[in-house]
Amino acid sequence: MSTPITSDPAMPDPTIRTCTAFRGESRIAAGPLAEVALAVKAALAADPEAALLVFDDATGRVVDFDLRGTAEEIAARLAPPAPASSAERGRGRPKLGVVAREVTLLPRHWDWLAAQPGGASQALRRLVEEARRNDGERGRARRAQEAAYAFIAAMAGDRAGFEEASRALFAGDAAGFSAHSRSWPADIRAHAESLAADALRNG
Repeated sequence: MSTPITSDPAMPDPTIRTCTAFRGESRIAAGPLAEVALAVKAALAADPEAALLVFDDATGRVVDFDLRGTAEEIAARLAPPAPASSAERGRGRPKLGVVAREVTLLPRHWDWLAAQPGGASQALRRLVEEARRNDGERGRARRAQEAAYAFIAAMAGDRAGFEEASRALFAGDAAGFSAHSRSWPADIRAHAESLAADALRNG
């Protein structure tokens, strides 16, 4: 098993987009996009025929990098946008990011909303925020299932136990997922389990 070019961050910042690179069955890099892109460029420079795949840690899907130019140019293209300065934001009341869009409801829905404190818009925002809080855990589990499945379909789709591991993943069966993926290469299995963590937490 090859030594990773970059190491996993101990406490990753959830606001920074991260990814993981594989050369064949072995993980060679993990971390922010720019760091992994430079690691991939170095790996290709050492072996232009290397079979490399990079996966977005949030979606489990393959990421394509534009590796043209210098290391500085690649890093600049993939660097996260800098936060706006106070001068750019300007003075006065901060913008709330409100977006006006059409909503189609039945008359009884509009009547109910109009009777709520603060009016229809405020009531809708409260309802949406409450639904988001209630759906938080289910949403995380669903996203973890989708990301893990996208990854294992690409990296283990033709391996023994794939179908059974997939069923265990969507059933939230941690023991079953572990059992059916046991024969997979260690790096593939470890990354799949990491992506699936929120889906299998209660399994």
